[in-house]
Amino acid sequence: MEFMSEISEDVSPCSIRSDLYSPEALEGRPASSKGRKCPTVIRVLSSLVERVVVRNDRLPSTDDAFAKFSIFSGVRVPVISIEQYLERIFRYANCSTSCFVVAYAYIDRLVQHQRGLLINSLNVHRILITSILVAAKFLDDSHFHNAYYAQIGGISTAEMNKLEWTFLSLIDFRLQVTVSVFESYCSHLEREVSLGGGYHIERVLQAICSLEEESQKNQEYNAMVA
Repeated sequence: MEFMSEISEDVSPCSIRSDLYSPEALEGRPASSKGRKCPTVIRVLSSLVERVVVRNDRLPSTDDAFAKFSIFSGVRVPVISIEQYLERIFRYANCSTSCFVVAYAYIDRLVQHQRGLLINSLNVHRILITSILVAAKFLDDSHFHNAYYAQIGGISTAEMNKLEWTFLSLIDFRLQVTVSVFESYCSHLEREVSLGGGYHIERVLQAICSLEEESQKNQEYNAMVA
């Protein structure tokens, strides 16, 4: 996986604390962000994404690729950093911590399926807010609507709606994340933790769908964005 390949493969994963059976997970609801310490996964994910962005900013983008993915590109680089942006989403969206891991998996699917896409400083913020919105809708039983996410992301509701639909189309509506897939992305993030030094990633994943449930979840999601 290209997006995953940014993480060193020769660093042993560190031990992490598992929150798979937290009260929030068992009740199928996101934990309140009020009074919560910002989860380490945000710092880990932001570090990984920032390295990808720095690398891709040096690479030329073709005119065809720019036109195809222009919906994600802003006119100028946002002042807010990637880590600050993720922290803002965590603070106000009140989505479960696992949404950030699942959003990471969705972005990797996007990059794998759309080979011409380069995640750079002009499009990374819109890709992040969209992937987390999609993850929250698919994963959490309770989530905010698009207009609220648009306010968090600093964009209009109309743009948020277009970004969501485009993102879903580009990944062919492949939203299912199994336990094994989730664990594989956590393991890659663990290697990033090893590089960054001694963090603990909170693992909360309350809504792993079976194959039978996936079709129903997709139909429900399609109804929401139709």
